[in-house]
Amino acid sequence: MSPVLAGVLQLLALFVALGLAYRPLGDYMAGVYSSTKHLRVEKWIYKVIGANPTAEMRWPAYLRGVLAFSAVSVLFLYLLQRIQGSLPGSLGFSSIDPDQAFNTAASFVANTNWQSYYGEQAMGHVVQTGGLAVQNFVSAAVGIAVAIALVRGFARSRTGELGNFWSDLVRGTVRILIPIAVIGAILLVACGAIQNFAGIHEVGQFSGGTQQWNGGAVASQEAIKELGTNGGGYFNANSAHPFENPNPLSNLLEIFLILVIPFALTRTFGRMVGSVRQGYAILGTMVTIWLGFTALMMWTEFHHGGPAFDLAGGAMEGKETRFGIGGSSIFAVATTLTSTGAVNSFHSSYTGFGGGITMLGMQLGEIAPGGVGSGLYGMLIMAVIAVFIAGLMVGRTPEYLGKKIGTRQIKFAACYILITPALVLCFTAAAMALDTPGNSMTNSGAHGFSEILYAYTSGANNNGSAFAGLNADTQWFNSTIGLVMLLGRFLPMVFVLALAGSLAEQTPVPATAGTLRTEKPLFTGLLAGTIMIIAGLTYFPALALGPLAEGLAS
Repeated sequence: MSPVLAGVLQLLALFVALGLAYRPLGDYMAGVYSSTKHLRVEKWIYKVIGANPTAEMRWPAYLRGVLAFSAVSVLFLYLLQRIQGSLPGSLGFSSIDPDQAFNTAASFVANTNWQSYYGEQAMGHVVQTGGLAVQNFVSAAVGIAVAIALVRGFARSRTGELGNFWSDLVRGTVRILIPIAVIGAILLVACGAIQNFAGIHEVGQFSGGTQQWNGGAVASQEAIKELGTNGGGYFNANSAHPFENPNPLSNLLEIFLILVIPFALTRTFGRMVGSVRQGYAILGTMVTIWLGFTALMMWTEFHHGGPAFDLAGGAMEGKETRFGIGGSSIFAVATTLTSTGAVNSFHSSYTGFGGGITMLGMQLGEIAPGGVGSGLYGMLIMAVIAVFIAGLMVGRTPEYLGKKIGTRQIKFAACYILITPALVLCFTAAAMALDTPGNSMTNSGAHGFSEILYAYTSGANNNGSAFAGLNADTQWFNSTIGLVMLLGRFLPMVFVLALAGSLAEQTPVPATAGTLRTEKPLFTGLLAGTIMIIAGLTYFPALALGPLAEGLAS
């Protein structure tokens, strides 16, 4: 079988699997967030944290819940790392330095999972399972909760109430993420991923000494790492490590886990607003962009550019032979079009255009399908922008799902789409202007610029993957990327929840002959075009200095 055919067949198998899961999972999640009943274990949790799950919240109260919970999580994870040297199960590792502890705490609470450390050489079992893995669950649940709050803003009328954050957080964790992650972990163990609490083993004798291997609860953390679009790996090699991702079957399973909830949430959205066709329109936009990026990535990486490429069957540098170019390309697009950041290959070793595709996928806002929750609310923000543009073209006040998009709503949406580019471009410019950050670049020229641009793009978009050539374990990068991750995660949520509150207060407007039909393919095309134009106008100059220049020069 040719490598190209193998890649296409993997893509088709993934497409079928996602299609089979779409309706039941989407309907189930709609039921979870619409139910008025509480499970017994959920009641225990509410009692412990002192929350009233039945109290409705307006958007400022909902936002305070998000920020308070996240602030406590950052503090807890920071302190856990700082006292690691005194904890049992630390595997002899010392406590984490303050700047790196801050960076890691910000990273995992922001659902970014950027890692400026070697996992198998820095974190013991307690920090890995009691700190990092726990944040993989709850940070993902926070993202889903904010998305559901925005959906309620569209679905409700004449009220500013968006539900209860604590109820949404607990339900997302207990009823959705934990059950699916358990199944995913069992399947990964069956595929060959390890799951234990073993210590450090010395393996074999080599000319330079012995090699050390760590054990760990890898399969369970790997499952939620992908399912929650987190991305932080147990090992430095991430999903390229055979303990985390042993074979092509586990690779396909991990890609499925990355994509299944973000795609299925469009069905949840359709059910909760009372029109599944609206969900299909959003899904169609996501799938169109995802398939387009995947096809383009596979073409660039399979494209032969010389004798070495001819012999390898394509651009195999930095890729695992057990996955090949097809499996690596699909994974790379899935992880950068979502906020996952897991990698099974080094993006820095991709062709110039291939590296640019991974970067552009994040710069779109990671909305095709995006992270769990963040992908849906990001796409709905872009839908608001799209109907506003359509309204301007026909001279009509824009409406979306029966809600008027006026000055207040468009200001919230505009602030949302401006925050991330401002963080990326300003911090990239600062890093390039100073001497110290530039010393961390392994490469010079266009590729070196791409390393820094990728780092801040990844941090601001809550992705967490890296371009592999940048030494980010410095005080500058630990501090600035940590700050970018927090601002890039929580500032947009402010405007999402403010928009949700303003929509929930409105009285629905009946559809007329002049209303834009947002469930039609025409709107799907308009939405996809709006996304590409906004991202292109924002990032093209920076991309021209990095991956585009490198690709044209090769």
